[in-house]
This record gives sequence, C-alpha cells and structure tokens, in this order.
Amino acid sequence: MLRAMNTLADGPRAASAAFFDLDKTIISRSSTLAFAPSFYRHGLINRSQAARGAFAQLVFRAGGADHQQMERIKEQLSRLCRGWSVERVTEIVTANLAATIAPLVYAEARGLLDAHTQAGRDVIIVSTAGQEMVGPIGAMLGASGIIATQMRHSGGRYTGEVEFYAYGEGKALRIRQLAIERGYDLADCFAYSDSFTDLPMLEVVGHPHAVNPDRQLRRAALSRGWPVLAFAGRAGQASQAGRPDM
Repeated sequence: MLRAMNTLADGPRAASAAFFDLDKTIISRSSTLAFAPSFYRHGLINRSQAARGAFAQLVFRAGGADHQQMERIKEQLSRLCRGWSVERVTEIVTANLAATIAPLVYAEARGLLDAHTQAGRDVIIVSTAGQEMVGPIGAMLGASGIIATQMRHSGGRYTGEVEFYAYGEGKALRIRQLAIERGYDLADCFAYSDSFTDLPMLEVVGHPHAVNPDRQLRRAALSRGWPVLAFAGRAGQASQAGRPDM
C-alpha cells in the first residue's frame, strides 16, 4: 500500500508533480461513503449506519460538502471507526477495490493521470479520506504517492482521534512540505479539484484546474482564468474537450 508522501519505487525523482483530489475529481462519489456497503457486510457498521451512509452519498453527489458539513463528517467518522482494526479496514478496502472504486473512475481523470505520468511527473493523490483507504486506491491508479487523513491508532486499532486532517490549508501545507523534500518547483506543478475548500491546494501550484467545480470554485476559477474541466465519462468514453495542455 502507498504510504503518505512516499514514492512507490526508488529512482530519480521527478522535477514536478500533478496533485489530484480524489472524491468527485478522480471518482464520481465520496470514496469513504462508497465503502459503506462493504463495511456493513463485514460487520464494521450496522444497518442504520449503512443507510445513513447511503443518504450522505446522495447528498454529496447532489451538491458536495461545505466546510461545516466536512467538519461534521470528520467528527462522525472519527467516532464511528473507534476500535476498528486497522488491518481489517485495509483488507476490506483492498478486497472490494475493483468492484467499489474502479467503476467510479472518470475516464478523463484516468487519461490525465496517465498523461502526467508519461510526461515524467509524479502523480500524488491528495484526499481527505483516510490513509488506509487512499493508499490502495492510489496503488490501483498507479500514483507515485498520497497525502491523506491519518487516524491515530494504538495496538492496531483506531482510537477515534485524528492525527492529521488532509483538508483545506492542511493539504496545501503537506504539498509545500513534499515539494521541499522532493525538489518540486511548485510553479511547474499541476493541481485538480472540484471543491472550493481545496482553494489553498490549487493556489499553491502554477497550473491549477477546476474539475466539475462547485459554484464557489467555479466563480473563483473563472475570475482567475483557471481552466474549468467537465468530467463525465466512464471507461473509454472520455472526451478530449477541455483537456488542458500538458
């Protein structure tokens, strides 16, 4: 599994990187909530919790999540996972990855991931979802590394406390740290996100892109002259319209 801010393999480091938000940027839904049925089948959550997860998924797909909603989601998920086995969560995510996440990947995003890799850039997934979830997804997508929320655990079980929340300015902070560690010139780096809450992450690079943006991000992107991309395709259905120059 990919570890936060670690490369997949040894070798020369790229001079630049492309940073991708995950939910509603690479995939069409919330990765965390998408695994609710799998967690239910394996006994980590009960029926009512699974139903609330399905409802939250619908809300997320309809309009995204604002700052207050994200804070509530953080608190709810922290309480929910208290006592869960870290190893068990990783096993469930890995076993259900192909069925749960692969069908949600935008074909346009898949094309951009591959194009940046072929151009010699590192591809980093930057997600508010948990590290044990984002790691396997990153490996599936061929990412160079991840930046993700890190939950504290003790004795192999989650304590319910958050060690690092990969959200808002936190994402930008880790990107700056990673650039120093790996020698990226941020002016030559790319970033992609759908949410206004990721404005700090987009502002830190020289080539920001808004993907299926919420209203606030669309306004910000248009006012700053940033490219606005529309992703809707699935496996082989990607359109070249709106694809940024690489």
